Amino acid sequence: MGTENRKKTLWAAGLGALAILAALYEVIPMLSGPSATSLANSSPAPVAVARPTAQRRGAGPGKKGRSPENLDPTLQLQLLAASEQTKYAGSGRNIFVSQPDPVIPQPGAPGHTDTTAPVYVPPQPPQPPPIPLKFFGFANQPGEPRKIFLSKGEDVFIAGEGDIVDRRYKVVRISPNSVEIQDVVGSGPTQHIPLTQG
Repeated sequence: MGTENRKKTLWAAGLGALAILAALYEVIPMLSGPSATSLANSSPAPVAVARPTAQRRGAGPGKKGRSPENLDPTLQLQLLAASEQTKYAGSGRNIFVSQPDPVIPQPGAPGHTDTTAPVYVPPQPPQPPPIPLKFFGFANQPGEPRKIFLSKGEDVFIAGEGDIVDRRYKVVRISPNSVEIQDVVGSGPTQHIPLTQG
C-alpha cells in the first residue's frame, strides 16, 4: 500500500466513525421511549373551564372581590351593594363643594434674591502723557503750504502737516483753532493742541 492509499483509508475510517455516531444519536432516543415533546404534541390542547367566582379572604367593602383571571360574565349583586355603601371620607379638599382658597401666610422677612456675579470689565489702557508742545501761531507765506509755530520750553519749531517736530511728534492736521499731533515714539493716539494767544 502506497502513501496515497493509506491517506484514503484513514479518511474513510474517520468518516465511517462519524456516520456511526450520528446514527446512534438518532436511534438511542427511540429505544428509551417516547420523548416529552412528542407527548406534548400528541395530547389534546387544554380547554379553559369557567369556574364560579369566589370572594377572596378579607375582601370587604371597597376591596376587589374577583380574581383577575375570572372571565365569568354574571352580575354579582353583593359586590354592587358593597360598593354602594362606600362613602367619601377623604381628608383633603372636596372638589364638589365650593370652598375659599387657602390663606397663604405672609413671609416673616424679605427674601434674599441671588446676587448676580460681577461683570468683568477689562482694565482700560493707560492714557498717554500729554504732548508738551504749545501751538501759538501761524507762519503763512503766499503760495506755500500753511505752517505753524510750536514751542517746547525755550525751543520754537516751525512745522507743516506731515513734519516731525523734536524727532518725536508728527503734525497730522492743522486747523484754524487747533492742531492734531501724534507721538510717533509712543505710538499713541493723536492729541489736539489748542491755539494759545501770546
